[in-house]
Amino acid sequence: MAKKLFIETLGCAMNVRDSEHIIAELHAHEGYELTTDAAQADLIVINTCSVREKPVHKLFSELGVFNRLKKADAKIGVCGCTASHLGKEIIKRAPYVNFVLGARNVSKIGTIIHQDKAVEIDIDYDESQFAFKEFRTTTYKAYINISIGCDKQCTFCIVPKTRGDEISIPSELIVAEARKAVENGAKEIFLLGQNVNHYGRRFSGEHEKVNFTELLRRVSAIEGVERIRFTSPHPLHMDDEFIEEFAANPKICKSMHMPLQSGSTEILKAMKRGYTKEWFLNRAAKLRALVPNVSISTDIIVAFPGETEEDFAQTMEVLNAVRFEQVFSFKYSPRPLTEAEHFTNVVDPEIASQRLHQLQTRQDAILDELKWATMDKVVEVYFEELRSDGYVAGRTDNNVSVKVKGSQEYLGTMAKVKITEVSRAVAYGEIVA
Repeated sequence: MAKKLFIETLGCAMNVRDSEHIIAELHAHEGYELTTDAAQADLIVINTCSVREKPVHKLFSELGVFNRLKKADAKIGVCGCTASHLGKEIIKRAPYVNFVLGARNVSKIGTIIHQDKAVEIDIDYDESQFAFKEFRTTTYKAYINISIGCDKQCTFCIVPKTRGDEISIPSELIVAEARKAVENGAKEIFLLGQNVNHYGRRFSGEHEKVNFTELLRRVSAIEGVERIRFTSPHPLHMDDEFIEEFAANPKICKSMHMPLQSGSTEILKAMKRGYTKEWFLNRAAKLRALVPNVSISTDIIVAFPGETEEDFAQTMEVLNAVRFEQVFSFKYSPRPLTEAEHFTNVVDPEIASQRLHQLQTRQDAILDELKWATMDKVVEVYFEELRSDGYVAGRTDNNVSVKVKGSQEYLGTMAKVKITEVSRAVAYGEIVA
């Protein structure tokens, strides 16, 4: 019987793609088959996130659960960003863990599973040209890494210390991977990187210098690619060429994630984000002007050290000016290995909670106003997920989540849908001829 692999993925889309690489390598070289039952697994892998404090706590909680229910001879491995920054500490705190594999070392999975208590967390390891075996969670959408690592020095962020310096993957490898995904049924290509529009700054070895805008053109030229998405662009690098290509290229989905973090230029300076409030508003306004139906999402950290009431008011001003279609908002939590971990001008926790509540309440009100924009309209939806409640789900070009009554026959297809019901998170509709 084939050995069974159970894998739990925490965190971002890049972690999802890393997990797909792990699955592919273990299947191709070690004969593992996926299982959704951890109790039946011969190998349990947790692919971790360390961007915020909560996922780190969840790791050790999950490890305890898996250790209690696993088979006697099953192995447990910890991969990803928390693996990178905690390393041997994970095995000290959870001695039943068999190996630890950092986010920059995914290609070593086939070796490390045979080395008990091994720790591989080299953030300078270069796997930008490693030929991973093929596995995708879905055939309808293909996640493709375009770079690894991050060169930014944001004072709140641990990612450069867990994923290392930024290296771009050669454009010919990205295009080849996209072509193969299309041949296997994907119509949507999702490009991934910590700062995708910083693509091309550094390659491993001699490669053609290509920026992100040109990469978008090359991927869109592939026959069979119908939609292109990407995450996350950095506001600092949103130049006119990039925004104009985003607006003009019909294959690029009209949704943009622009991580604001703070609306205060002073706080942005303390965060070392590299742009001002005015620059962010200018870029958002240009997007809205060129693409009236664009959906803009963002990340916001409230109560960063030193944030005053005036600083927070500036964030609220940006929130009201841009009217984001989606906001991921959090109270600041200090992360190890970051500059801000040592900042002493900490905001009172009660004030931080009040500010987060105020921001989220206002954002909910904005969403209640925006949600009616699609009511009774006919939109084009690409269906990619079968739900257990008799619905099939997909997204519009500008990232509205839509559900219709339907079955597997709709998966991987585009259809015109008339919206009949709306909420903040999802719209419901009926397929029209």
